[in-house]
Amino acid sequence: MVKPLRLVFCGTPEFAVPTLEALVDAGHEVAAVLTQPDRPVGRRQVMTAPAVKLRALELGLAVDQPETIRRNEPLRARLEALAPDAIVVVAYGRILPEWMLQLPRLGCINLHGSLLPRHRGAAPIQWALALGDRVTGNTTMLLDAGLDTGPILLQQTVELTPEMTSMELFPLLATRGAPLMVETLQGLAAGTLVPQAQDASQATLARLLTREDGRIEFAQQTATEIWNRWRGFQPWPGVFTVWQGRKLIVHRLRPAELAATAQPGEVRVQGSTSGSSAGQRLLVACAGGSWLELVEVQLEGRGRVRAEEFLRGLPDASAIRFGTPAESEA
Repeated sequence: MVKPLRLVFCGTPEFAVPTLEALVDAGHEVAAVLTQPDRPVGRRQVMTAPAVKLRALELGLAVDQPETIRRNEPLRARLEALAPDAIVVVAYGRILPEWMLQLPRLGCINLHGSLLPRHRGAAPIQWALALGDRVTGNTTMLLDAGLDTGPILLQQTVELTPEMTSMELFPLLATRGAPLMVETLQGLAAGTLVPQAQDASQATLARLLTREDGRIEFAQQTATEIWNRWRGFQPWPGVFTVWQGRKLIVHRLRPAELAATAQPGEVRVQGSTSGSSAGQRLLVACAGGSWLELVEVQLEGRGRVRAEEFLRGLPDASAIRFGTPAESEA
């Protein structure tokens, strides 16, 4: 067992908390915690502290929330005076400047939620699910000036089940990644861990999500592709379509089997033939002859309802077509 290390920890969301706790539990000295400033959250814009800040204060650690770090000379002086053995970075949300990369003797070590070089970038967990990956994992790496391009230290794999969403995968990877970081620091300090260069030819980009990524394109996406994007884009941006010029959020869905042909976006209803909507299923045609069942939806300006309630009162559900405003009005 190597002697405890002096560390600076950089992290912001809940995903980073297990690693911070693991470093403290392992006996390392976390001399400083850097996290993002408090931000307004929600419709009421309530100023909210990052999860890392709250946990760090509970642990009695020194917390700094700099607005900028690149040309922050007071911060630089404080960190240089600490002379950390390593800087640990987990979902900090900032690119470290060159002076920070060069500061610790063991380097700046990042926990990244993918099997690099696949899914470099800001949203690796979401895109792994959205693209239908069957396996993902965590990577510890030495940071350099590029975007997740530094040498790999350790990796661990996690199997992805067909039903798993990002809301389940985030805490799983966070919990699994914490001991991986502790193991990485031990190997670096003992000189038994040899960094391995990434194969750049295998790299993919997991770019930052936008609201528009949640738009369902029935003509271009199969039911399975839409299902995977829904799994990855929980809770934000979610997935949505358009009907009669209004946004329709799809809260729950699943691929379905239907022996019928239709244009993408067209609807078929299965279930009761008694005139009642009770028990009815709302199926939508997708690319490649596939079908998707919309289980729970929310029309803009209304509440979240099950599909059978959405169908209630519609004179001819088979005339519905979801898609772009022009398509939905056709």
